[in-house]
Amino acid sequence: MREEFEERFASISINAVNNAKGSIAVTMGMPTKWSPNEYSMISHWKDTNSLKAFAGNDWSQPHIPEGMAKFVDKMWVHHFESN
Repeated sequence: MREEFEERFASISINAVNNAKGSIAVTMGMPTKWSPNEYSMISHWKDTNSLKAFAGNDWSQPHIPEGMAKFVDKMWVHHFESN
């Protein structure tokens, strides 16, 4: 299911974040030989309110777009601030 996942991750998940109001940038991290089944998404937001508007009040939980849950075994969210 890797090929289908990668296509949908790019077209559904990445596009959803890219098109969200307040989204500045989003990057899709691909697997490596050290983590061959892990993908990542790193997103940058204008502010916390923009992220909350996209992901909801419980924005510390993963936001899984419709049709993507079948690909997920484990997910986690980490938030960081940059300057």
